[in-house]
Amino acid sequence: MFAVYAARIDRDQPLTGLELGERPAPEARPGWSTVTVKAASLNHHDLWSLRGVGLSEDKLPMILGCDAAGVDEDGNEVVLHSVIGQTGHGVGPREPRSILTERYQGTFAEKVAVPTWNLLPKPKELSFEEAACLPTAWLTAYRMLFTNAGVRPGDSVLVQGAGGGVATAAIVLGKAAGLRVYATSRDEAKRKRALELGAVEAVESGARLPERVDAVIETVGAATWSHSVKSLKPGGTLVISGATSGDRPSHAELTRIFFLELKVVGSTMGTKEELEDLLAFCAATGVRPVIDEVLPMDRAREGFEKMASGELFGKVVLTNG
Repeated sequence: MFAVYAARIDRDQPLTGLELGERPAPEARPGWSTVTVKAASLNHHDLWSLRGVGLSEDKLPMILGCDAAGVDEDGNEVVLHSVIGQTGHGVGPREPRSILTERYQGTFAEKVAVPTWNLLPKPKELSFEEAACLPTAWLTAYRMLFTNAGVRPGDSVLVQGAGGGVATAAIVLGKAAGLRVYATSRDEAKRKRALELGAVEAVESGARLPERVDAVIETVGAATWSHSVKSLKPGGTLVISGATSGDRPSHAELTRIFFLELKVVGSTMGTKEELEDLLAFCAATGVRPVIDEVLPMDRAREGFEKMASGELFGKVVLTNG
């Protein structure tokens, strides 16, 4: 079957290890289902995999892609929950949880196999392209906001780095849930888009906000860390799920963190139950993922190049047929 896969690992030039071509189709195994992929979306996780983060040489070649929506063997329209082994379904009792492509072949192919437990019904209100955006970036944003930041309607939130998949999702979800959302970006066009999506104000990275906020959604890392900490109210919460600019800030702001009793919470992906809630939330409210571009699977390299350059707003989606 045709697939998009990591053939080599290159920490400095990750896209040199990306190849498109024929790979073996998944084999049937007990407790697993094979899904015909209709749409799959790109995540920074795919770029990190090409750099060898979470993916070791001995697992190559590895089909990339964590997210997908498609049709199972019984003809049901489904969305994949990307965390394998979260509750032991389909894997051995001692196997730690992993995200698709770390241990098991991913979704950038005609077919993908996952434990049957990992399949959720796709709401009829969502297209395959929209549903394929939800299991990683949008689920991450949902968990960051509503589980780990613990915000509620009327609270204020700062979203760093408008334009990325998680940040875009956080703006849209926050607005829909009645939060006052502030956003930052170095790019004027991205600040404008953030306002269109529902941010009450969008400022340059590092600029002072009109008020201190209850929570910060942080995916940029080193470049924005100090600003994130300084933007919080006493007792506020900084939730971090990524560090695209690096993980070693020049100022950790430890004094401010302990003196103002700030909370720093790490967040990765989300649970199957949270994905179920997110799907229901989107179906009920009319909230839809922000899609930058839809490309056929054989033009995946263009999508990877766009994501690597940061010249996108929302998600890049790959489709089959």
